Amino acid sequence: MIGDWIAFWDSKHAIYVNERHLDVHYRRIAEDIVRYVPSRTATVLDYGCGEALHADQIAAAAGQLILIDAAPSVRASLAARFGGQPNIAVRSPQDVATMADRSVDLVVMHSVAQYLTTSQLNALLLQFRRLLNPGGLLILGDVLRPKVSGVTDVLALLTFGITNGFFIAALGGLFRTVLSDYRRLRSSLGLTRYGQAEIEARLDAAGFRTSRAPRNIGHNWARVTYLARPV
Repeated sequence: MIGDWIAFWDSKHAIYVNERHLDVHYRRIAEDIVRYVPSRTATVLDYGCGEALHADQIAAAAGQLILIDAAPSVRASLAARFGGQPNIAVRSPQDVATMADRSVDLVVMHSVAQYLTTSQLNALLLQFRRLLNPGGLLILGDVLRPKVSGVTDVLALLTFGITNGFFIAALGGLFRTVLSDYRRLRSSLGLTRYGQAEIEARLDAAGFRTSRAPRNIGHNWARVTYLARPV
């Protein structure tokens, strides 16, 4: 499952309908993450960060920001964009295993859980538990809920487009998505969904105490962000 999705994100896809959409999407995520950065000396790990255009905002609020992405082309783009910033590092998922125990203050995994199998998620949660210091925080953002229609994603995108000046482009982008590899993969592989009880049970098994955030990170109000602290 994850290999097919990595190949998709490593390709030239059309998920973002135009440059405006790409910019405001990542700006909103960065602004939301900054609110959780505990101090200017904190080490932050953003796992599955994507293009992370505004990661510099997070880095400005922290001591060190580690950007992790599985797609080689995305990592290359991140390294080119932020290579001059000494407190931003770009790494692959394989590098997580070599990081020291209790070396991270904040772990963010936003809009990634749906592309993982349940066993892959469980393994990552254990890794994050190992990395986080005792007072640290894990943020699982953009978690898809069971029985929530894909129509909600459409409505969220159109609303985001209206408020950020790319509504017409969003309409065209939705049409292209119907014909895209994303739609094919989503139909054939599906997306993993979690109810609150299930995600709390998985986090509990990994050694976390969990609560639901007041609102989701990013623009999609139909998805959920969970806040988990080591116990």
